[in-house]
Amino acid sequence: MARSPQPVTHAFPETLRSFPIASGKEGKLYSLPALAQQFPQIPRLPVSIRIVLESVLRNCDGRKVTAEHVKQLAQWAPNAERKDEIPFVVSRVVLQDFTGVPLLADLAAMRSTAVRLGKNPKKIEPLVPVDLVVDHSIMVDHYGKKNSLDLNMKLEFHRNRERYEFMKWGMQAFDTFGVVPPGFGIVHQVNLEYLARGVHKTKDGHASAKAGALPVYYPDTLVGTDSHTTMINGIGVVGWGVGGIEAEAAMLGQPVYFLTPDVVGFELTGQLREGVTATDLVLTVTEILRQHKVVGKFVEFFGEGTRTLALPDRATIGNMAPEYGATMGFFPVDEKTIDYFKGTGRTKGEIEAFEAYFKAQGLFGVPAAGEIDYSQVVRLDLGTVTPSLAGPKRPQDRIELGKVCSEFSSLFSKPIADNGFNRPAALLHTRHHVRGKEALPLAAPPREKPAPSGAPRFVAEMEQNRPTLAAAHAEVPAQQAARAGDITVGNGDVLIAAITSCTNTSNPSVMLAAGLLAKKAVEAGLKVKPHIKTSLAPGSRVVTEYLTQTGLLPYLEKLGFALAGYGCTTCIGNAGDLTPELNDAITRNDLVCAAVLSGNRNFEARIHPNLKANFLASPPLVVAYAIAGTVLKDLMTEPVGQGKGGRDIYLGDIWPSSDEVHALMKFAMNGKAFRENYAKVASDPGKLWQNIHGVSGSTYTWPASTYIAEPPFFAQFAIEDVAASAYAESAAGQKDQKLPSVLGARIMALFGDSITTDHISPAGSIKETSPAGQWLLQHGVQKADFNSYGARRGNHDVMVRGTFANVRIKNLMIPPSADGSREEGGVTVFQSEGPLQGEKMFIFDAAMHYLAQGTPTVIFAGEEYGTGSSRDWAAKGTQLLGIKAVVARSFERIHRSNLVGMGVLPLQFKAGDSWESLGLTGTEVIDVVPDPALTPQSDAKLVVHRPDGTCQEVTVTLRIDTPIEVDYYRAGGILPFVLRQLLQG
Repeated sequence: MARSPQPVTHAFPETLRSFPIASGKEGKLYSLPALAQQFPQIPRLPVSIRIVLESVLRNCDGRKVTAEHVKQLAQWAPNAERKDEIPFVVSRVVLQDFTGVPLLADLAAMRSTAVRLGKNPKKIEPLVPVDLVVDHSIMVDHYGKKNSLDLNMKLEFHRNRERYEFMKWGMQAFDTFGVVPPGFGIVHQVNLEYLARGVHKTKDGHASAKAGALPVYYPDTLVGTDSHTTMINGIGVVGWGVGGIEAEAAMLGQPVYFLTPDVVGFELTGQLREGVTATDLVLTVTEILRQHKVVGKFVEFFGEGTRTLALPDRATIGNMAPEYGATMGFFPVDEKTIDYFKGTGRTKGEIEAFEAYFKAQGLFGVPAAGEIDYSQVVRLDLGTVTPSLAGPKRPQDRIELGKVCSEFSSLFSKPIADNGFNRPAALLHTRHHVRGKEALPLAAPPREKPAPSGAPRFVAEMEQNRPTLAAAHAEVPAQQAARAGDITVGNGDVLIAAITSCTNTSNPSVMLAAGLLAKKAVEAGLKVKPHIKTSLAPGSRVVTEYLTQTGLLPYLEKLGFALAGYGCTTCIGNAGDLTPELNDAITRNDLVCAAVLSGNRNFEARIHPNLKANFLASPPLVVAYAIAGTVLKDLMTEPVGQGKGGRDIYLGDIWPSSDEVHALMKFAMNGKAFRENYAKVASDPGKLWQNIHGVSGSTYTWPASTYIAEPPFFAQFAIEDVAASAYAESAAGQKDQKLPSVLGARIMALFGDSITTDHISPAGSIKETSPAGQWLLQHGVQKADFNSYGARRGNHDVMVRGTFANVRIKNLMIPPSADGSREEGGVTVFQSEGPLQGEKMFIFDAAMHYLAQGTPTVIFAGEEYGTGSSRDWAAKGTQLLGIKAVVARSFERIHRSNLVGMGVLPLQFKAGDSWESLGLTGTEVIDVVPDPALTPQSDAKLVVHRPDGTCQEVTVTLRIDTPIEVDYYRAGGILPFVLRQLLQG
């Protein structure tokens, strides 16, 4: 069990109480009911707030966590001003390998720095258990064959040998660092099924107690280096995603600091209709909560409808918290949680302690309406949820199934600013031979069909629409433009159909539904065209086991959904490439083709650089769209395809009933199967992993590698505390006042809204012509071995060259073309005086020129800057490019925190202001002058110097949000801050 740091003296000693555990055992806990004697409103606090309060109470040491912190949180008010920061000590940290490897590299660099300074490197050691799950490195190179998994894993180990050797060094170098090897599943599902233990206990009781005292129990809490860590909220665990920078600090003894949050109560009533899946529900929840603007808030689900939801459905909703913008999507512990722990093989003793603890704390059960005081309440009747997809560019853009065709058709010709694709409407139905050059238009455009008018049951709606469709379908036969044996491609064609691991494959109901739909489709004679890249990448080996036991896996394989890997694949850009012929046809004809995936992210260029339309869907709908082959078909009213004898087959013919799914659920919740599977993490991790051998010893020797290199963040490190920011004279000329200002900065980029961490951070494939690709070629790496940016996150030389290099990012400094379209890709216009002034170049190249001159740079952006995955390299790369400040209209939570953690100033425009309202073109020189004390969320001065000699001042808000962040920034970032503490300790 994990150890929890215990204070020698405690401000609330009367709260340490005994509690009974089943089987006649006893334990101790820091009692919230006892604390409620002093703070009587505690029982009405949201359950999630009370779990955080328990951590603050238990870790109250008078230093990092004070009695005042306990009082502040115990007196949480639903709508108070949020200015107090909470020091939250978590029980453990979980990592995925893309973010975990650079974090391990930072730890290794800290140890190397300690040796350089004559200090003991063992002072650098995680103080809480850390688990790294290798799940992001598998790629779908092979698909549709029974040996796809084996071939993909061999390629994975070939590409990632150096990274895996480094992980094995970490396993032996650190006492509290464990690795779940490749091939077991995605981090979220492994966390849900295996790593999460419900409650932890100390080995020796309270530090001030006598030997032999009862152990102190405390809830499982965590942070993870993946934004979808929130899937764990489904089992009542408080935890969320943070950047690797913040996770590193948590590992090394720093509390996770955050502002006391609002808590939005989400009341669910009613129950889902026949044919509606958990995916449809979560896309609806995402749409609703995005509209309610819950960024930085906790969302807590309650009410009768919540009680009816199966645990995997809850986990699916929790997983999507980053998509609706909340810190968490939390579900309290109840009987359904206990059932899930039993079904996933937790031990009887663990389950007894878990249930007894939560009941003793008054935390057991889903609250009813009126029992809890929330900041606001949002409501949803589950009976109103309809089958849906989300896309084609953002997860919050939900589309009802019956409107996908019409919505895509509309967006095809809409301007980019309206979320469209800006293509001529007349080209929507043209098709192109993949190996030819001529375009073959369809004989006639499809007839417009009215959307279904809200019949009460999904399957009934499809049945009602069946008789009217034969003629409509005959107008646009899928093969009309194809010659015998030819492949044609057109707008709306589905070219990737992926049952991918994130969000949905934690959920047996939708996985079994996909298998049942595949069975019915095969039996009806339906097929998937061979050029569609189909893949099945479950989140856990247990999924394959129950699909095999139910006899459904062969039917998925028959349709091309053969097992391709256990890991995060298509959802993070690891779909592998399309054929060169398909890529050529798409790019030559500027086609808007589609991917349909059961993931949670569909931002531009994330899934595949050439697929512009990406739709999130439930696993059964992924199979259905693979069969249909296009999103230009209304699956609510048109046949999915032709089966035996040319008979039209409709979605209602093959959609499984809830009774059929429920009858197979017993195969999915088998405790023995879970225990046997996860026992193999230690006993049988696989020959590929066992054959990896790394460096040994407490410090890493940094062998030559294009994957792992010593990061530069500690190159100038000294144990003495020195502020890293630039200083300037004040307006009064007082040199000793030391204002942390950015002066004489050039503008690197002007961005619009919704710039994601996918746009900022290096992600996906590495182009040969990019700065990173050129660097790899210069270092002897062949293009076939480039791998992905994610796999190379342990090498800063690659990563800094890929920062802001996304093929879809648009720097609005570049003037628009004659038709109003904008150039895409990571380019800028170099502005400093000299022979290069006015020259367009890669952002990396411009940054190197600015750094050589000693010229700081800044970035301007719109709303929601930094949405998406919790990628620390989005901030690390920004810092290494010499960017000193980012000025945006709003920030996503994790990226703002990461910028501060890397010593970059985040600044927010006041309401009504923007870089557009200032008339910025990129030619200006910028000064940023914050409050000398860097008071959290204080006013700062932005001074714009224009080329004509005029000057304009505007007030912006400093988005350093908490006092600890001031300390981090002054120390040059969170990593130097923590290292200095450890080495001075």
